[in-house]
Amino acid sequence: MRTTRALAVSATALAALGLAAPSAAARDGFDHPSNIVAHPSTVAPGGQLTVTVDDCPKGGHMTSDAFPRTELRPLHHSSDTSKGVATIHRNARPGGHHITVDCDGKTLTKDNAFTVMGPAAGGIGGSSSSGATPTDMAIGGGLMGLAVVGGAVFWMRRRSESNA
Repeated sequence: MRTTRALAVSATALAALGLAAPSAAARDGFDHPSNIVAHPSTVAPGGQLTVTVDDCPKGGHMTSDAFPRTELRPLHHSSDTSKGVATIHRNARPGGHHITVDCDGKTLTKDNAFTVMGPAAGGIGGSSSSGATPTDMAIGGGLMGLAVVGGAVFWMRRRSESNA
């Protein structure tokens, strides 16, 4: 009985220690920036991008090849999160871009943190070809021929009904 009770107490103590260890480890890394979040994830050139960074209580700055160096300011309702709003360069390269944050001398980079949209393809239906292909011409010709035959059949039936 004493052995069982001793095992139960030991197991409870180990479980409590195991649950306390992650919070102790989290406090150890508290002064390092983490969890960079960019919103919206896709932005047009000239648009604005809001970035939040956890574990950055004093603020700092962020950089990217798609926007100029921008300040991060601590959020009032959170003691460890900072936020910044960057304006994307009008000539930013379409595709994925990284963000590097510096919080009190500690840096963190997130690759492909956001995407800059490219120009929209113009033309009829957003097509990017220079003209109709032979396949397009064959399909269009076939549909026109089918419409002519269908119209002729309809006209012939209607004409024969009125003669009867």
